[in-house]
Amino acid sequence: MLLAAILIQLIPYGHTHTNPPQTKEPAWNSPQTRELIRRACFDCHSNETAWPWYSNVAPVSWLLQRDVNGGRSHLNFTGWDRPQQHAKDVAEQVKEGGMPPWFYLPMHPAARLTEAEKQALIDGAEKSLGPQAGPEKR
Repeated sequence: MLLAAILIQLIPYGHTHTNPPQTKEPAWNSPQTRELIRRACFDCHSNETAWPWYSNVAPVSWLLQRDVNGGRSHLNFTGWDRPQQHAKDVAEQVKEGGMPPWFYLPMHPAARLTEAEKQALIDGAEKSLGPQAGPEKR
C-alpha cells in the first residue's frame, strides 16, 4: 500500500498548477458582488486559483486538477473576453445550493456563505451577469 502511494506520486497529472493570465472580468455591479463571487467561486471558476499544499499529492491532485479544469471551461470569471455560456446559471446554482459544492466547503471555509451573503451574491450575479443571460432572462 505504501509503495503504491509513493508510485502514484510519479504520475505527472495534477502536479503542474498554472494560473493562466487574466484577461477580463465582468462589469460587477458592486465590489461586494465581486468579493462574494471571489470567495465562493474563483478557486475553480477563474485564473486566480489558490493551489493548497495537498494539491500536489496524488490522488487528491488529480481530483483538484480535474475540478479546476472543468470549472474554468464551464465558466471563467477572469476570461470574460470569451463567451461565458453558463454565466446565466450562476444565480440559479447558488439559489439551488449547487454552488459552491458541498465537498469544497470543508477545506475552504471562506466559501461558506451566510444566507444574507448568498442572497447578496444572487442579486449581484443577476445584475452583473445579466447581459450574458439567455433570452429567457432578458
